[in-house]
Amino acid sequence: MDLPQTQQDTKSIPDAWDYKGRPALKSLSGGWASSAMILGVEAVERLVTLGIAVNLVVYLTKTMHLGNANAANIVTNFMGTSYILTLLGGYIADTFIGRYLTIGIFATVQAIGVTILTISTIIPSLRPPKCELGSSTCIPASGKQLAVLYTALYMTALGTGGLKSSVSGFGSDQFDDSDKKERGQMIKFFSWFFFLINVGALAAVTVLVYIQDKVGREWGYGICACAIIVGLIVFLTGTKNYRFKKLVGSPLTQIASVFVAAWRKRHLKLPSDSSFLITVDDIIGEDNKKNKQQLPHSKEFRFLDKAAIKEDDSEFSGTTILNNWNLATLTDVEEVKLVIRMLPTWGTTIMFWTVYAQMTTFSVSQATTMNRHIGKSFEIPAASLTAFFVGSILLMIIFYDRIMVPICRRFLNNPHGFTPLQRIAIGLVSSIFAMIAAALTEVKRLKVAKLHGLTNDQNAIIPMSVFWLVPQFLLVGGGEAFTYIGQLDFFLRECPKGMKTMSTGLFISTISLGFFFSSILVTIVDKVTGKTKPWLADNLNKGKLYDFYWLLAILSVLNLMVFLFCSRRYVYKEKRLAEVGIEMEESDPVCH
Repeated sequence: MDLPQTQQDTKSIPDAWDYKGRPALKSLSGGWASSAMILGVEAVERLVTLGIAVNLVVYLTKTMHLGNANAANIVTNFMGTSYILTLLGGYIADTFIGRYLTIGIFATVQAIGVTILTISTIIPSLRPPKCELGSSTCIPASGKQLAVLYTALYMTALGTGGLKSSVSGFGSDQFDDSDKKERGQMIKFFSWFFFLINVGALAAVTVLVYIQDKVGREWGYGICACAIIVGLIVFLTGTKNYRFKKLVGSPLTQIASVFVAAWRKRHLKLPSDSSFLITVDDIIGEDNKKNKQQLPHSKEFRFLDKAAIKEDDSEFSGTTILNNWNLATLTDVEEVKLVIRMLPTWGTTIMFWTVYAQMTTFSVSQATTMNRHIGKSFEIPAASLTAFFVGSILLMIIFYDRIMVPICRRFLNNPHGFTPLQRIAIGLVSSIFAMIAAALTEVKRLKVAKLHGLTNDQNAIIPMSVFWLVPQFLLVGGGEAFTYIGQLDFFLRECPKGMKTMSTGLFISTISLGFFFSSILVTIVDKVTGKTKPWLADNLNKGKLYDFYWLLAILSVLNLMVFLFCSRRYVYKEKRLAEVGIEMEESDPVCH
């Protein structure tokens, strides 16, 4: 029964407070008005990060005069750091200062980083001199110039990581999960969240990249700096209307404490009956049981069960665990086991993001050597080829929801379409075909360069349309639509209740490690092949980039085989609970 309007105006939300620490009133806080200000920050973050990253390899090679391999590594290390720092940002938000302050502080750090980057493009002494006309050698950036560049990039990465870790969580905090109407609004919020991420990305790879190439880097990066400052100001103006949630602590502490307690009791013998182990029922009352989901005891990783053995009364008072580093509940142990079971899937999705990294590095370098004209006057910026990448993501999402889901519902008896692991598998297969297409296109590009005698001229524009590169962008973009959503669905569905933030961090860390693995591969390949005929030559027309793409295709095939082996043996948490008569809780957020 709906409350009268006067009662709704004064109804407070049980687990939320306003900016003064008072219980948050439903009618005066949260909702769409507050979440819209938070969504704006995320759209700007995506605009800024991609606005720098997708065109950075061109800046490093053409302006800073660095080699292709070195430039590619700088880009992938920058992106990898941006994503891995979300773990740090999430830990700080959950344990110390909350999501609001985390967003405010790290958005400020990002604004400072982008401002330094803008200044470095304005002051001539912070860039090497332009190449002399007709000269085949250029003076590369000095140590001082690179130091300023690295400071700007990694301050931006730090800000991006901290900001990204808390935006979606703080946005969802603005809706009351116990209210049916607001729970429906929360689902729409995540849809708008994903939509605005891609809108920001599309604006970055089209408008922003065009301004950088045709008007000037200082203007492009200056717009990024202004955008994040405006986004921060808009975010701060909503302070009085936000809902704030209590700090819950980092689940990393729980995982560490279970391992430490199990190690300390490694000499103890496990009881034959698991009922002798400490459970949630032993330490908390009915009012708090909703914060823990009962999980069946499993026989895997039994070493960790020792963490739940009560050794003496100094660890357990009968209602409270006195030292979490000595004793854990059986439910805490089972939650850690759930995380461990997800690790094979976590590890085998890293390779997709290694392939993804090539779309912002070598694929852009390829585009700079090809004919990018449409008509006689308009020339597409090389980095704007990633617009096909973003476009394919959006089209694939629509195709999946409108066509694939109804087919699965009708013929596979699955109302939500493919399972998370099936989606990931489709994405991994797509990445293999993307690398095959990239290798074949590069072979053709080199043949055209040789046919026209342009092999020795690294600045030559080969008479071959840049649109030959479109298939690899489309395949990786379509693969991301499956892999990204599949991973997010998998980690949110399978993680323990109360570990949603960490599960998102696990997902994002695969993106980061994919970029870092790309850097490692590039470094190894460049050192191994650089002394003979380099695969990743500074002059792509004299290199063998196609062999690098073939290597990625082979590694992706091997990775897919491992993924399929692991996924066939994986048992979903829902099935594990059903086998012992426990139902999934309706409040568990599962992406479909």
